[in-house]
Amino acid sequence: MRSADLGAVLDIEDDSFATPWSARTFLNLLRRPNAALLAAVDVPDRLVGYAVVWFTGAEGELGDIAVSTADRRRGIGSDLVSAVLGESVERGVSELYLEVRESNSAALALYERHGFEVVNRRPNYYSRPSEDALVMRRLLVR
Repeated sequence: MRSADLGAVLDIEDDSFATPWSARTFLNLLRRPNAALLAAVDVPDRLVGYAVVWFTGAEGELGDIAVSTADRRRGIGSDLVSAVLGESVERGVSELYLEVRESNSAALALYERHGFEVVNRRPNYYSRPSEDALVMRRLLVR
């Protein structure tokens, strides 16, 4: 992802989440050497999805992932998760975590297909509406 992609990213973010991240959040993450912001681009050069992951020591966290509404169910989310896993292995990560809304069955199925498993619950983690988060983890082979 580049800062020039921010307009498309924010459109997808606003459409995907009840409490979307701000432009400032994305810009700050773009400057961090311990973060990777990945973009899924369709021909001709149209951003259709993105993922944000950051790393601390041997752990990583998939903090944000979204695909434009019109481009869902095309495997783009799966490709992004695969790219995040690859980036994590390259950076020497042994465990990758994420939080997901308990009701988000599509995301849960996606993460489970990629080897994530539920390891914890965070009560009332999300707002609008209030909902528990499931913490998922994927162990990585280094």
